[in-house]
Amino acid sequence: MATMQSSLKYDLVCSRTRKGLPFQFSIRQLLAKCSHSTSQTTAKDQNKSYLQFLREKKIVPESDPPSTKDVNLLYQFFDQRRKLMVLTGAGMSTESGIPDYRSPNGAYSSGFKPITHQEFVRSSRARRRYWARSYAGWRRFTAAQPSAAHRALASLEKVGRINYMVTQNVDRLHHRAGNNPLELHGTVYTVVCLQCGYSINRDLFQDQVKILNPKWASAIESLECSNPGSDKSFGMQQRPDGDIEIDEKFWEQDFNIPDCLQCGGMLKPDVVFFGDNVPKERADKAMEAAKGCDAFLVLGSSLMTMSAFRLARAAKEAGAPIAIINIGETRADDFVSLKINARCGEILPRLLEMGCLAMPGVS
Repeated sequence: MATMQSSLKYDLVCSRTRKGLPFQFSIRQLLAKCSHSTSQTTAKDQNKSYLQFLREKKIVPESDPPSTKDVNLLYQFFDQRRKLMVLTGAGMSTESGIPDYRSPNGAYSSGFKPITHQEFVRSSRARRRYWARSYAGWRRFTAAQPSAAHRALASLEKVGRINYMVTQNVDRLHHRAGNNPLELHGTVYTVVCLQCGYSINRDLFQDQVKILNPKWASAIESLECSNPGSDKSFGMQQRPDGDIEIDEKFWEQDFNIPDCLQCGGMLKPDVVFFGDNVPKERADKAMEAAKGCDAFLVLGSSLMTMSAFRLARAAKEAGAPIAIINIGETRADDFVSLKINARCGEILPRLLEMGCLAMPGVS
């Protein structure tokens, strides 16, 4: 079975912020701490300030800025293609304050072990732990905003430079920027019944959890105004970096999970966990696009999950050149036509200023 790296974002609503930035920390709040006023700061300066903050928090992996040569090579890659397919991974979202997994400061570096599909289905204790942490971190997770990379991709798709787009991410940041990619590993914004297939919006699920667990809802609201770790806050401790830890004595017995409103079955986030497979129809759509593209661009993914790697391999076997923008090694480095070690948000916006890709008013 394929293991799905990006689907873990849902399980890591709390723990993935271990090394990083509280999601509700907005660019506006960051700029308020700068010595110059917001009115005197350009959009580019704001992005640079925000990226610098994320680098200091070690959410965005270290990398030199892309060179002029890098930008020119990527421009040529775009300019020569008419059926470009794009695949994005966790590295696209680090610049929005959502940590990744495999980078030096990613979730795996702290010893985090993701929940598997089998564990979620078989263990009620595992489900309580999962949903308790996920419920507690949901507001922080959804406060993340699309980055400059997300917005640049949306602009490129709007003018027809991207033919098909697939994302491994489950955070819907591409949608909020204006894209509509195929979500290979599903989305955290939907909860589905494993018995009858009925699905509900995540916000509705959050409301149901709140009704069943009023003390939990109160504890989360009081995190910033009560004593951390106290019984009033259910043992939750919010660290300066935004992580929330929950004493298991609270979620082990005192957390109730809603059942399906239609059949009373088990509810699960509509994402692909480790040990599960991408639904066949979805996988087939992505594979068909990979085999039919005239170029394949990977953004912010190491391609370590087979579901993503097989798409790049299929495109290569069909004769399409492969380009990768990612910090660090990837599984496809041996057969790519172009590899650029850079942050997506520092190179994609620069394409919008070049040649036939230039767009008035876009910076």
